[in-house]
Amino acid sequence: MASASGAGSAAALWSEVNRCGQNGDFARALKSVNKILQISKDDVTALQCKVVCLIQNGNFKEALSVINTHTKVLTSDVIAFEKAYCEYRLNRIENALKTIQSASQQTDKLKELYGQVLYRLERYDDCLAAYRDLIRNSQDEYEEERKTNLSAVVAAQSTWEKVMPEDLGLREATYELCYNSACALIGQGKLNEAMKKLQKAEELCRQSLSEDSDQNVFDSKKKVKLTNAEGVEHKLSKKQLQAIEFNKALLAMYTNQADQCRKLSASLQSQSPEHLLPVLIQAAQLCREKQHAKAVALLQDFADQHPANAAEIKLTMAQLKIAQGSITKACMILRSIEELQHKPGMVSALVTMYSHEEDIDSAIEVFTQAIQWYQQFQPKSPVHLSLIREAANFKLKHGRKKEAISDLEELWKQNPKDVHTLAQLISAYSLVDPEKAKVLSKHLPSSDTMSLKVDVDALENSHGATYVRKKAGKLTGDSQQKEQGQGDVKKKKKKKKGKLPKNYDPKVTPDPERWLPMRERSYYRGRKKGKKKDQVGKGTQGSTTAGSSELDASKTASSPPTSPRPGSAAAVSATSNVIPPRHQKPAGAPATKKKQQQKKKKGAKGGW
Repeated sequence: MASASGAGSAAALWSEVNRCGQNGDFARALKSVNKILQISKDDVTALQCKVVCLIQNGNFKEALSVINTHTKVLTSDVIAFEKAYCEYRLNRIENALKTIQSASQQTDKLKELYGQVLYRLERYDDCLAAYRDLIRNSQDEYEEERKTNLSAVVAAQSTWEKVMPEDLGLREATYELCYNSACALIGQGKLNEAMKKLQKAEELCRQSLSEDSDQNVFDSKKKVKLTNAEGVEHKLSKKQLQAIEFNKALLAMYTNQADQCRKLSASLQSQSPEHLLPVLIQAAQLCREKQHAKAVALLQDFADQHPANAAEIKLTMAQLKIAQGSITKACMILRSIEELQHKPGMVSALVTMYSHEEDIDSAIEVFTQAIQWYQQFQPKSPVHLSLIREAANFKLKHGRKKEAISDLEELWKQNPKDVHTLAQLISAYSLVDPEKAKVLSKHLPSSDTMSLKVDVDALENSHGATYVRKKAGKLTGDSQQKEQGQGDVKKKKKKKKGKLPKNYDPKVTPDPERWLPMRERSYYRGRKKGKKKDQVGKGTQGSTTAGSSELDASKTASSPPTSPRPGSAAAVSATSNVIPPRHQKPAGAPATKKKQQQKKKKGAKGGW
C-alpha cells in the first residue's frame, strides 16, 4: 500500500510540475520537483527539471552546482546544453566553449549557443560561418532572430575590425536590423547615413513598444541606468563595455558632474593608457572650467608620450588655440603635423587662417610646400593641378603677379587651350616682362573666332538694360519742317534771376559763414540753458537782470539797426525789432542774419 501511495503522490507531483511549467510558474514547479527528488533522489528527469527551473529563475550558480554534483547521473550528453548555458551566463565563456565542443551530438540548441559564445569571444569570422550554417539548415520560427544575430556579427566586424561589411540582402523590417545596419555604417565612417538608420530604428522601436511605455526610453540618463542592471556585463564584449564607460564619463561632463567625470576618465586612462578618448574627455572638462592652458598642456604631454596618436591630439590643440584667439599658434601646431601638411583640407584651413592674420607670405609658403609634395609623389594628379590653380589665384588676388607666373605657366602647359589662364599669364607678364607678354598675346584667339552672335537691338531693349533706346516714330508736319531746316537754331531758355533776401544790401559784404549752421560759425558763443527773454524772477526779489536795459525804449533808439530795408526811413526804425546781443555779429563783421519778424504797433503809419 505504501508503494502505491508513493507512486500516486509522485504522479500528482508530476502533473503539478507540468501545469506550472506551462503557466511559467517555475518557482512553484521547483517546489514540486524537490518533493519528487525526496522520493527518488537520482531521478534523471527530476534533476533535469530542477536545473531548468533554476535557470528560468536566474539561479545559474545553483543550477551549475546541481549539474556538477550529479555528474554520474547527469552526463554531458544529457545535460550539455544546460551546463554550457549556465557557464555562458556566468561569463565563463572559455568553459562554455569547451562544454559545447565536448558534446557528442551537436543539436540546434548547442549550435545557437555556439554562435553566441564565438561572438562573445570576438571570433567574428567563425561566428559568421556558424550563423550562416544555422540559417541554411534550420526551418523554424526563430529565423528572424538568427538574421538579426548575423547582422550584428557583420556590424561588429565593420566597427571593431574595420572590415568592409558585405550586403546580406536582409529586409530591415525590425528595429534590431536597422540598428545593426547603422552600426555597420558607423564602422565605415558614414555617419550621415548611420544617423538616418538610427532614426528609422528608433521609430520602429517606438511602434513596437506599448502605448504605456516610457516616452523617454531613449533619454541618455535612462540608457546609462539600463547598463547598470545585473548581468548586463556578461552580455557585452569588452569594447562595448569600454564604450559604455566612455559614455558615462561624457554624460557626467555634460551634466556638470566634474568630479565624477574626472574620476571616470582617469580610471579609463589607467585601463587603456594609449586610448585617445579619456584624455580628450579630461581636456574637454578642463575647458568647461575655463582652464584652457592646463588642457593644452595635458594634450601636449599625451602627444609627446604617444607619437602614433599625435595627429588627432594636435588637431584638438589647434582647435583650443583658435577658440582662445591665438590663430598664429594654431597654425604652428597644424603645420607640425607632417602627415597632413599636403592634404587639401589642411592647406585650405592654413591659408584661410593666415589670410585672416594678413600673413600672405606664410600662406604662399603653405601652397608651395603642398605643391612640391604632389610634384614629387603625385605629379599632374587632379589635386596637384587644383592646388596650382588655387595658389595662382591667391597670388593674383593679393597682387603677387610676379610670383604667380610660374604657377600660371605650369597650368597653361597642361592645357594650352585654356584662354582664361593665358589671359592671366599675359596680365602678370605685362608688369614684369612686357615683351614676353606681347609674344604670349599672339596665342590668343582672334576677335573673329571670339565674336558672338548677339542681337544688339534686343539686348538694348531688354529689361536688364540701363539704357533703352526709344523707337523712332512717324514725323508730323511741324517736326518734319524743323528737321529739314538745318539752319534753325535752338532757342535758349532764359535763366531766372535768383531771389534775394528782403533785407539784402548790395553795399554790405555778405557773411562768408552764412551757409554754415549757427553752432558751427566762428562767432557763435552758445546759449545758456534756461535763459529766457525777460529773465523775470532771477536774482533778488523785485530786481531784474542786466538784460532789462534792452527793454528800455529810450535805449533802443540808439541801438544799431540791422541791414536797412530798401526804401525804409529812419523814422520807422523804432518800429523794427531789435537784434539781441547774442545774435549780433562781432565788431568789424557785416551783419548777414535774417531780419527778425517785425510787429506793427497800433496807430503807426507807414511800413510796407
